[in-house]
Amino acid sequence: MRLQKWSSLLLTSVLVIALTGCGSSKSADSTPSGTKAPTTEATVETAVGETTAPTTAPTEKVKLTLWYWNGSVDEELYKKVSVQFPNIELDAQKIGGDFRVKLLAALSAGDGAPDITGINEDVQTYMGNKDKFYNLFDLGADSVKADYLEWKWNAGVSGDGTFMLGFPMDTGPTALYYRTDLFKNAGLPSEPTEVSAQIKTWDDYLNAGKKIRDTSDGKVFLIDNDISVFNQYFAQQDKAFFDNTDNFIGDQPHVKTGFDLAAAFSKEKVVAKVANWTPEWNAAANNGKFASFVGASWMTSTLIAGAPDTKGKWRVAAAPGAAGNNGGSFLAIPKQSKHPKEAFEVMKWLENAQNQANSYASKGLFPSTLASYEDPQMTQADEFYGGQKIGEVFADSAQKVKPKYLGLNQNIATNAFNDELTNMEKSGKDPAKALADAIENTKKKLTQVAP
Repeated sequence: MRLQKWSSLLLTSVLVIALTGCGSSKSADSTPSGTKAPTTEATVETAVGETTAPTTAPTEKVKLTLWYWNGSVDEELYKKVSVQFPNIELDAQKIGGDFRVKLLAALSAGDGAPDITGINEDVQTYMGNKDKFYNLFDLGADSVKADYLEWKWNAGVSGDGTFMLGFPMDTGPTALYYRTDLFKNAGLPSEPTEVSAQIKTWDDYLNAGKKIRDTSDGKVFLIDNDISVFNQYFAQQDKAFFDNTDNFIGDQPHVKTGFDLAAAFSKEKVVAKVANWTPEWNAAANNGKFASFVGASWMTSTLIAGAPDTKGKWRVAAAPGAAGNNGGSFLAIPKQSKHPKEAFEVMKWLENAQNQANSYASKGLFPSTLASYEDPQMTQADEFYGGQKIGEVFADSAQKVKPKYLGLNQNIATNAFNDELTNMEKSGKDPAKALADAIENTKKKLTQVAP
């Protein structure tokens, strides 16, 4: 990948950068195959196989700090690090406010960064500062590559394949969430397998929306908002706004197709026009204003919290179009760490298959480790979703995601396009004009960071 020379600008402008984003069968304390916990004491085995007391005094404990944001990890797991690694003391710190801004500020200052840090789906945007991180390939990351989804692994690697900045945590495989009662009222199937069979494409999905609209006298909408349509369609593609050398390709047909699709949903009046992450969205989900949406696995808990009165009415089916991914996180090791080897061993253990399956069961963090999908915890029936084993749907989606490079400047393009999608939905802006402005605004902002 061609690394653009904008690191200094990014770091000096850090206070104006906004945080984006967000989302096993052994015991949680077991060591994964091929991983040894660092030790601090020597023991001597006698001829009869007995072990004597340590022959040397224990060395001073290695102290590591780890930064994470609310909901991104299983805190209980982190408390077990000192049991798995007796010579390591982990101070896991939940960072409030703008996580990205605070991390970039610490990197810029050259002091104050943790030994291990969480990084959101926008991991590629940190590649401009890769000199501030350890290359995980140099620490032996390739030894566990086969344990992880290939597309997720590659998402944390530079476009040229030489630098690994982000180690896989959770993923965000997508599916179709829908209300069984509202689908039945419109004469649509309500069982997940039947829904997946009938709603295979985005056109099928739009046609289902027309039925819901017509049978409810326009009182019930198909989906929450236009941005959801565009972003979820986009999540299914094999390319985004930039190619592997960070050239902007947001003016190409694959982007226009997604924008036109969102415009078609809006034109047919099947969009509820409620923004995500708002009280209005929660109320609309709870009151039946919209009958479905395409969303990532981490939306399962969002729906449970936001629409408690709908327990038992929701199900999950394969998303229209194709499998996709939206969200998911990574771990990285800043160069300020004095203990990168220990940090990497801890990181590997935290994200092994057993611990990822445990984190799904406790926090809904969907695994990136293939072995996790065989764990019984992944196939538990969920009462909120009518007893459906929703983990099976997301596991199938996760393994079919098309790999793609998101780009060093993905946040610039994403924000510009989302702004124009909102203008189209809320203000009735002409779709062609909205798309042209999104492209123009993106290119304009790119000139402010490019050499």
